[in-house]
Amino acid sequence: MQLEEIINKHRQSLNDTDMVIYKYIVQHRAESRHISIHELAKNCAVSSTTIVRFAQKLGFDGFGDLKAVLKMEEGAESYYREDVLHDLQDFYTQTASKVFKRNFDSASRLIHEANRVFIFASGYVQSNVAQELKRLFFYDNVLIYEISGREEFSSIAQTLTTDDLFIFVSLSGETPLVVDFARNLQLIDVPFISITKLHDNTLASLSTVNLYVSPARFQLYDNEDEHTAFQSMMPYFMLIEVWFVKYRMYLRRKEK
Repeated sequence: MQLEEIINKHRQSLNDTDMVIYKYIVQHRAESRHISIHELAKNCAVSSTTIVRFAQKLGFDGFGDLKAVLKMEEGAESYYREDVLHDLQDFYTQTASKVFKRNFDSASRLIHEANRVFIFASGYVQSNVAQELKRLFFYDNVLIYEISGREEFSSIAQTLTTDDLFIFVSLSGETPLVVDFARNLQLIDVPFISITKLHDNTLASLSTVNLYVSPARFQLYDNEDEHTAFQSMMPYFMLIEVWFVKYRMYLRRKEK
């Protein structure tokens, strides 16, 4: 589990001082992998005890365990070398390794036990992901209804119960409309699953269950300033396919 995923899981228990520490670590990631607790405390203008409490709020025994997680992230992928095709192949392999190891039981339980399932996508690619998710789960007689905007959401929200389920597909997890929908669902105790990019984001912190993806950019042009880098969205589609297969495996286990 990466640091952003851990932060999102415990976001509700973190105060402003905790977020100062977190932001420093993120902005100085390489340095923080090897920094002492006293140096980190000095750089964040807090005490060493505050650093320990921050680590404990994230579920660690102490700062040493937090640093261990940061060190495991060392050598993060960089995809701007000349052999882009080789980088793309490596990226696919690394993505598959992470996704296939993921436990989808919580998400599968929610979708299996839901009376109705709704989905909202915050962009063009995300909408394609939503369509594919609908197609896959239709094979198992799970109907997923897509919500297209605020008016439709407001209308549906009046009939929602705690037995229903929402799924959000978002890249940033910070789209105002999506965050607004999520907060409304939280107020009426309707569970929801979010699929977002792996980073600290509001939607993930509000979600009942969050499924992370890690898109990557690949520079295909010599002049980076004149062309937008190609961004692979394959992790979205791989994640939902593996989720569907593991959903079927989850049901088989329940039938035994």
